[in-house]
Amino acid sequence: MTDQPVKILYVEDNPRDVEMTMRALRNHDFVNHVLHVADGAAALDYLFAGGAYQGRNIEDVPRAVFLDLKLPKVDGIEVLRAIKTDERLHHVPVVIITSSAEERDRVESYRLGANSYIVKPIVFESFARTLADVGYYWVALNRSAR
Repeated sequence: MTDQPVKILYVEDNPRDVEMTMRALRNHDFVNHVLHVADGAAALDYLFAGGAYQGRNIEDVPRAVFLDLKLPKVDGIEVLRAIKTDERLHHVPVVIITSSAEERDRVESYRLGANSYIVKPIVFESFARTLADVGYYWVALNRSAR
């Protein structure tokens, strides 16, 4: 974990997507403020200061969560539900970044309070540009509720 404040909690289990995303964010100077976890259980541990993150300041919440839906241990829908039903976290923007173009996934994500739903582009350049733009918007331009 980084010693700098986490601005983006990135939850993704696909190593190829993680590498591409971190490269895109590194090219735009966001990588030092990104914490990557590979499954939904680790995301919940971070957000609720449990497991490996026990003892961290629970009030120090990320500026945004980039969340895949198809995750091991706890799926993205359950992570989204936990975020949006918690008084301390419900204001944190959650950007779904997934390979699922299924309408039911999109509809359920928005119903639960997702702030954006992005289907991963197949071409790296498009993927990198999309992630850099999304990161810039949620970290640099967007003004959060807190």
